[in-house]
Amino acid sequence: MDGTLGQRSRRFRWVLPAAAALGLAGCATGGTGDEVHLGGEATLQLPDLGSEQFLGLPGDVLLSLGLVVCALGLAFGLANYMSLRRMPAHAAMRDIADLIYSTCKTYLLQQGRFLLLLWLFIASIIVLYYLFLVDFGFGKTLVVIAFSLIGMAGSYGVAWYGIRLNTLANARTAHAALGGKPYPAHDIPMRSGMSIGMVLISVELAIMLIILVFLPGDIAGACFVGFAIGESLGASALRIAGGIFTKIADIGADLMKIVFHIKEDDARNPGVIADCVGDNAGDSVGPSADGFETYGVTGVALITFILVGVPDAALQVQLLVWLFVVRAMMVVASGISYFVNHALTRARYADADEMDFERPLSNLVWITSAVCIATTVLTSALLIPHVGDGLWWKLSLIISCGTVAGALIPELVKVFTSPNAKHTREVVVSSEQGGPSLNILSGLVSGNFSGYWIGMAIAGLMAIAYGISTLGLGEVMLAPAVFAFGLVAFGFLGMGPVTIAVDSYGPVTDNAQSVFELSMIEEVPGVRDELRAEFGREVDFERAKHFLEANDGAGNTFKATAKPVLIGTAVVGATTMIFAIMMGLTDGLTVDIEKLSLLHAPFLLGLIVGGAMIYWFTGATIQAVTTGAHRAVEFIRDNIRLDGIERASERDSQRVVQICTQYAQKGMFNIFLGVFFATLAFAFVEPFFFIGYLIAMALFGLYQAVFMANAGGAWDNAKKLVEVDLNAKGTLLHDATVVGDTVGDPYKDTSSVALNPVIKFTTLFGLLAVELAVAMPALGVGWLAPVLAVVFGLASMTFVVRSFYSMRIGRSLDEVAMAHQPALTS
Repeated sequence: MDGTLGQRSRRFRWVLPAAAALGLAGCATGGTGDEVHLGGEATLQLPDLGSEQFLGLPGDVLLSLGLVVCALGLAFGLANYMSLRRMPAHAAMRDIADLIYSTCKTYLLQQGRFLLLLWLFIASIIVLYYLFLVDFGFGKTLVVIAFSLIGMAGSYGVAWYGIRLNTLANARTAHAALGGKPYPAHDIPMRSGMSIGMVLISVELAIMLIILVFLPGDIAGACFVGFAIGESLGASALRIAGGIFTKIADIGADLMKIVFHIKEDDARNPGVIADCVGDNAGDSVGPSADGFETYGVTGVALITFILVGVPDAALQVQLLVWLFVVRAMMVVASGISYFVNHALTRARYADADEMDFERPLSNLVWITSAVCIATTVLTSALLIPHVGDGLWWKLSLIISCGTVAGALIPELVKVFTSPNAKHTREVVVSSEQGGPSLNILSGLVSGNFSGYWIGMAIAGLMAIAYGISTLGLGEVMLAPAVFAFGLVAFGFLGMGPVTIAVDSYGPVTDNAQSVFELSMIEEVPGVRDELRAEFGREVDFERAKHFLEANDGAGNTFKATAKPVLIGTAVVGATTMIFAIMMGLTDGLTVDIEKLSLLHAPFLLGLIVGGAMIYWFTGATIQAVTTGAHRAVEFIRDNIRLDGIERASERDSQRVVQICTQYAQKGMFNIFLGVFFATLAFAFVEPFFFIGYLIAMALFGLYQAVFMANAGGAWDNAKKLVEVDLNAKGTLLHDATVVGDTVGDPYKDTSSVALNPVIKFTTLFGLLAVELAVAMPALGVGWLAPVLAVVFGLASMTFVVRSFYSMRIGRSLDEVAMAHQPALTS
């Protein structure tokens, strides 16, 4: 009977995708009309930026000076890098940090090869579209291909820089904590984070300025499209794979604390090195690539809007130059804010014996927000004082809504995730009597409440921006509200170096704690005399560990604060990109407007399907973590040795890393191709169906990501409260919070964070796909659209099916029963 049911179930798994794909294809209209303009954003003509004067300089000359700012940003980052390299670290700590970096390099090299494989899928569509259908010619098509590689290499390169810097900083932070003062343990991760932030934003801005200033206007659109698709591909793949890797390792290492009652980062645990590598693969590589991509894609979205939605060429030039000069000045503002905050923090805490590690990070965010707002207003007043009817102050206020959001959202996140937050403390209190069950329920409460307040905050600031856009912006552009929303996303990212810095602070503090334990510094012969000579005082190892654990709590909080900022930017920026698709489909908002309505059935169906994709994506990423963690736990339990050894063998540690890498890549492959083919399929179903699909992905994705990120943050810091404030390691209360943290791990560091680049990749890649679908009737192959919708739909659903059925643990209930037979019998 069971075998018959299993055969029916397997058949049904293929019938359902086929039926669904055919049903959706039935909605296809084959286009919106007979006339079609191929090429889309890639054929947009940039105006002559030198045709307008700003402060006595032609626009292109003024923009070229922005490269000087980028060079200064790179110099700042590299100077901090060299400074960190020269800082002292005990040899035992350096050895562990070097082992982590070496393993990270192996992982990233594998990911690089995998990225090139995924890029081939994207490149094939680009070549098909631009070379054969748009007739760009070989040269222009090669430019799109080249810039897609540059974009992907940018995301990959800044990720590599991030792990190199973080693995330098982790050993230096662990060593600095031995001095008995908390300030150095804060200062080093902060320097590391700002270095990553400044390098990342400077490289991104420099590439975009080079395209704007030095490449011909008729090819710049192709460069921007290729660049944006490439960096989105890189960020999506690195975020998904890194998120799966880090949480497999984290769960595998954490569960050993319950099973064997061993300490955090016990050197005998083979999963600990993989956990440290995962901290970089997920919490450093992913955010670095994601931040790089977010900054670039938002810029491309705004450029596209200006060229499509602003009819006057002179105003196009003025807005483009203004936009990128403001971007450059915000990099300067971030650097100034860092130095101001550094001086204030040093004055207050340099000689202090205790420190609130969260306070300087909060101060930096608010100082940067204030300085960026002032910089925006001043720059706008100088560059476009006479454009329109007070356009300079209206645009400044709209951007400032986003800049305020960049500071306000972290404060709201702290309400739900900080160790000092009532929500986090409620998780601990509920765990005392209710164990893991009530711990998990309280975390879900925190995540859901955070979705309400953060959603209201984003909606409120966007509403203010919309209100300002009604004050005359409609006289100079189409859909001014959409431009306002894009500028809000721009304001979010104005604090880019600082947003990345406080996010990168977390993996350094997390790894510093691990490096301290794994170095076994307390057991090194003669180490107390050596350290006494260096620091001029007797070293208190317990006090050093206390600082590192408390600092890790602050790192957890501020890792959480960056996630809603990035997902909020993705959603608001995607709105601007979706507008570009709407403009093309409605011939500049003049035809088929009624199809952008719930009364148009395909549009409504698209909304429903977009939500479905978000829930599948969440389940698929967690499934990959679950199976990988099962394999890791299985291996660790069978191979961990607690008697007669000081640390796990390198062979066993490397095997855990291999398990994490295997399931990260397998999971990413299924998930990415599921998204890739879904984008193609739904673009071919019907253009307005696809618009609804993109809108639903953005909105469902926003709340799913915020909920999961903040629930996970609450669980994580609830565990930290038990470990640091209550000093209750090894108790049943601690076990309960560890279980909650393992639930929160894939919530906050896998599923939620990967939604951001996936939303943007789908929107960007959809620009090409939907235009190709609309063009088919004019090319005489209208019949092909529904056929391709079915083919690509079946391909997508194949990988959706595989994301569960090929990722299952693969153990039957009979095997589980056999394993527990003695217990069941007794």
